[in-house]
Amino acid sequence: MKSQKVVYPGSFDPITLGHVDIIQRLCASFGEVVVLVAQSSQKNSLFSGEERKKLIEKTLPHLKNMRVDLFEGLTTDYMKKHDIKLIVRGLRAVVDYEYELTMANMNRKLSPEVETLLVFASPEYYFISSRGVKEVAMNGGSLEGLVPQAVIPDLIRKLGKA
Repeated sequence: MKSQKVVYPGSFDPITLGHVDIIQRLCASFGEVVVLVAQSSQKNSLFSGEERKKLIEKTLPHLKNMRVDLFEGLTTDYMKKHDIKLIVRGLRAVVDYEYELTMANMNRKLSPEVETLLVFASPEYYFISSRGVKEVAMNGGSLEGLVPQAVIPDLIRKLGKA
């Protein structure tokens, strides 16, 4: 698997320690990990796509086999364009499974050559979501242990909670 390329897509709005954990584990197992920051005009993101990309790069500069890319559209289209055959999705809890199963089957329908690999979040991170992190930040709660240290100032600034 060390020579294989994989795509780890998501909104990463913002990147959490759960995302970091999965990315680091993927980089240890695969040759190249593309963290694909989804951009959607229909989604109301706190950070722009470019800001999310920079936060990921700032958080994980030591991972030499990881690159971050922006994409608007279907992940399977990105994968065809870049000749990548494996999507990796993270599972936090059982509640994620049904959604991820539906997405994996849709991706399989769109691109039969693409496989989906589900990776479980480490137990200490399974409860963390970007939405939950934003809620904590908006209400002035501690972000320690939820997001990388490099993200905290940007998140506080963005929410005007300085």
